[in-house]
Amino acid sequence: MKSLETHRLRVSHSSPRDTASQEAADPPPVSATHSSIPPDQPGAQHTGPTPTESRIGGRLPNGVRLQNRYRIIEVRGVGGMSIVYKARDLRFSIATRLCAVKEMRNAASDPSVRAMAARSFDREANILASLSHPGIVQVYDYFIEGENCYLVLEYLEGRDLETILTETSGFLPERDVISWMVQVCDVLTYLHSRTPQPIIFRDLKPSNVMVDDFGHVKLVDFGIARVFAEGEKGTMVGTEGYSPPEQYRGDVDPRADIYALGAAMHHLLTKQDPRLEPPFSFKGRPVQAANPNVSDELVAVVNRALEYDVDKRYSSVQDLKDALLGLVTTPGTAGSRSTVSHRAEEGDPVVLWQFACEDEVRSSPVAVNDVVYVGSYDNNLYAIRASDGRFVWKYPTEGHIGSSPCVLDGRVYIGSVDAVLYAVGATTGRISWTCPTRGSIWSSPRAAYGHVFFGSDDRHLYAVNAQSGRVAWGFETEGPVRSSVAVGHDVVFFGCEGGVIYCVDISGKVKWRFRARQAVTSSPCLAGENVYVGGHDRHVYGIEAHSGWAVWRYRTEGPVISSPAVDGDLVFVGSADGCVYALDREGGRLLWRYRTDGQVTSSPAVSQGVVCFGATDGVLYSLDARTGGERWRFRTGGPVTSSPCIVDGVVYVGSNDHHLYALSV
Repeated sequence: MKSLETHRLRVSHSSPRDTASQEAADPPPVSATHSSIPPDQPGAQHTGPTPTESRIGGRLPNGVRLQNRYRIIEVRGVGGMSIVYKARDLRFSIATRLCAVKEMRNAASDPSVRAMAARSFDREANILASLSHPGIVQVYDYFIEGENCYLVLEYLEGRDLETILTETSGFLPERDVISWMVQVCDVLTYLHSRTPQPIIFRDLKPSNVMVDDFGHVKLVDFGIARVFAEGEKGTMVGTEGYSPPEQYRGDVDPRADIYALGAAMHHLLTKQDPRLEPPFSFKGRPVQAANPNVSDELVAVVNRALEYDVDKRYSSVQDLKDALLGLVTTPGTAGSRSTVSHRAEEGDPVVLWQFACEDEVRSSPVAVNDVVYVGSYDNNLYAIRASDGRFVWKYPTEGHIGSSPCVLDGRVYIGSVDAVLYAVGATTGRISWTCPTRGSIWSSPRAAYGHVFFGSDDRHLYAVNAQSGRVAWGFETEGPVRSSVAVGHDVVFFGCEGGVIYCVDISGKVKWRFRARQAVTSSPCLAGENVYVGGHDRHVYGIEAHSGWAVWRYRTEGPVISSPAVDGDLVFVGSADGCVYALDREGGRLLWRYRTDGQVTSSPAVSQGVVCFGATDGVLYSLDARTGGERWRFRTGGPVTSSPCIVDGVVYVGSNDHHLYALSV
């Protein structure tokens, strides 16, 4: 299985991006001078030259080992006080585990300078080791060998923003700059919210922002980041042109990073390098004088971030992020195709009927043969006539019902928090059989191949005989299974709260595992040769169904609990960041996104060019599937976490206001 963790390293301006085949290939051969270096055996004794003895022009040659564990492959970047190498971790004898080794040569003649450099490097190691965020490079190891300090980091494949800017003819698209800066804001917000003291990055600039092939960013080079202490003066460190005036006085707070982010945006939009201009001269070099295509709204955001007076800037990075996000839902800016300001001519939907339950309706309804089936937090499974909303029957369980029903061959299958899966007659409401587990059932059952597949909080996925309820097999996972399965190709796909996505054949044997960084509550969607699924790590993944390799991944601004829906060449999915996203099915490229006033944990339903979904702001939304333009919205009396169901031009959806609604699409 191809691991989720794609190791990346900051690439110097003159180095092309590595290909996947280059990653897997052996590194260049060691020269004859170093032929004594033994083969890659992690436990083998190193008999070749030491790192100090073997240096060529001050750099370690290819093939040299550090700590008898990290074999140098090549130099990837050179800075004022450090060299970054691409290396292989030999402890992984079968897999090719690449890493970045950052070496700080502490060879200054002045003892005070050597001490400052050591403190800077030690600070970088300790800060990085304490951080955990998808937008921050991971630190794996730290050691000292000879007079030099070494930091072993996540290998980053991609280009920094300065390289992208240099290699781009003309100006960068405004929407791309906004997307990158929103992600940077997310990382800075994390740093600034650290307790007991915030961390100020203090050297934000395009060359310290890495971008991978999917448009996701990571901050690199924490060499001068420091823990901020109120009222404490510090040595002026940073990069001239990007640093705010107060940083020159050694007196900074988190708003210093806001100024630097504004300077980075100015550079990316205008191609004017602030290091080559007089300090604090941005007002004399307005953005639109260099690039008249930049919108007035984005210029206003950049100018406020670059205010000389710290009190006139945004009060927090979160405020700056909100301002940037506001641009993508404002008509005429950022090239956005989604809008919340215009209603389509269809007008408001027609409410055909509404049915009152005794508690919240978080279950997603299913409509079959003029009957709608839905569960409720009042412990009941309901059958309601689809044509007029009249009560047909209800079956009581012993716990809340949050899972959605499955209907097949005259039976309705439903799970309950009481840890039991029920099979109920579709027309009679009478129990056929029950299947107890050892944990609550939030996973929605799916029926195929004569069996019902469902997950339980007891960390198992079960396959039970659809006729008898007898357990055919139980597959143990790394966490509770609240995801529902996607079925196809004689296998089932599902996720678990332990952060793993599984492919298991219908006999219960695992075919592959795909590890995400956090829980996977979202249910996979199988379309063509790929599986699409979201994770609490804020990503939507496109995974090859046969191999489990990641085809693409797209990062949102919040956990993705919503389950993707595919229609044609688009993937639709909601996020807890309040947006619904339309992504290109083949490459994961963003086509449009639509922002609500709440979280979107509801899964979208798509029919005849219309996508419907609910949000915790209490609204059911209907959008044009191709453009993201709003068709209508319907407000209920509570959050809408239920996923809608569209059948024959009618959308059915539950609400936490205790009602099930039927509306015209």
